[in-house]
Amino acid sequence: MLDLLLRHARIADDTDLVDIGVADGTIAVIGPVPPGTPAAEVVDCDGHVVVPGFVEPHLHLDKALLDRERPNVLGTLAGAIEVTGALKREFTYDGVRARALRVLGWAVANGTSVVRAHPDVDPIVGLTGLDVMLDLREECRDVIDLQVVAFPQEGIEKAPGTYELLREGLRRGADVVGGCTYNEADVDACRRHVDTVFELATEFGVPADLHADFADDAGDPRYGLAEVVADATDQHGLSGRVTLGHVTSLAGRPPAERAAVIERLREAGVAVVALPATDLHLGGRTDATAVRRGVTPVAELVAGGVVTGYSSNNVRNAFTPFGNADMLDIGLLLAQTCHLGSPSDAERILEMATTVGARITGTDADYGLREGARADLVVLGTRRRADVLVDRPDRRLVVKRGRVVARTTRTVELDPVLSPAPALELERV
Repeated sequence: MLDLLLRHARIADDTDLVDIGVADGTIAVIGPVPPGTPAAEVVDCDGHVVVPGFVEPHLHLDKALLDRERPNVLGTLAGAIEVTGALKREFTYDGVRARALRVLGWAVANGTSVVRAHPDVDPIVGLTGLDVMLDLREECRDVIDLQVVAFPQEGIEKAPGTYELLREGLRRGADVVGGCTYNEADVDACRRHVDTVFELATEFGVPADLHADFADDAGDPRYGLAEVVADATDQHGLSGRVTLGHVTSLAGRPPAERAAVIERLREAGVAVVALPATDLHLGGRTDATAVRRGVTPVAELVAGGVVTGYSSNNVRNAFTPFGNADMLDIGLLLAQTCHLGSPSDAERILEMATTVGARITGTDADYGLREGARADLVVLGTRRRADVLVDRPDRRLVVKRGRVVARTTRTVELDPVLSPAPALELERV
């Protein structure tokens, strides 16, 4: 007896349609399922694309939706930190929870099955955001997998008391220790920040996920610490368990130097997560001409063998006044701004949102479109995998461990004169 049967699903553009049978939260079969096979629910995908659930490896749920309370008028990173620091003083458990739940709802409706959340841990807000995320991790476990990062946005030495809060957050059950390598007074303090984060990661046996090198160039040495992180990764034996977010200043380094950094990251097994919505919004603010794009060099990182993903980062706050927690929207933005427009690039971006994201978050052991994997699946409103990004399709069905957790149904009525020929298969609904 199957719990769910998806018939006539498209999982690749160069193969026949398949049936996907789900039982006990896992994919039991991919292939022909005989007619009459008992199933609690049967869905005819009618040739629409099915992908694994999307993975959002870098999302600040605690600070989401703050733009309606106070926007970042200056539009700078410093302005975002200042505005958010002021707003954090007014955070309450219920307020953080309500905003986080709303964005998690968007994420699930948009097909996301795993989120790595980065709540701030500092003397301003204490552990309020982290406690909310730990509670939501349990409350929402049947709908979405939530990883919690203890994240020192305000620095560690710069904000006395943060170190003790990080330790307490990890004792309470944070899954990951975070870092903000650039937010200290000088480069020596930044290096000590990195050391502290890795010592905590080693002591508590958790991965490390650091915001790093978040500038338009590496002129300030605090924004050129990727190699320092790579060295620390080797020193602590954490290859494959360290992630850097942003890394925008890498794009401003000379080509040979950039290539050397990329090779060093690959050797150390450090992953990079691009955050284009935030980085495009905050970057290049002082450029009068030839405004820099301000996104880490994704194509070079991938070509250099660095595990590279992407994520939303922030949703409608001082750092990013846009967003719907939609990985396909962010993927399309990445494609448009990083010269990733070929068919192979489109496939790569889809993989970054799925299998690569699972690898970065360490959730890949039972992930994917294969028999025996957990049944985290999305039925998309397009019939070609190659069109997933450009079609911006509806997420018709979202499945978490074999259970339908979201459905989207949309009807568009179009004058027959404007209806495309059926052979073009351009429909979204």
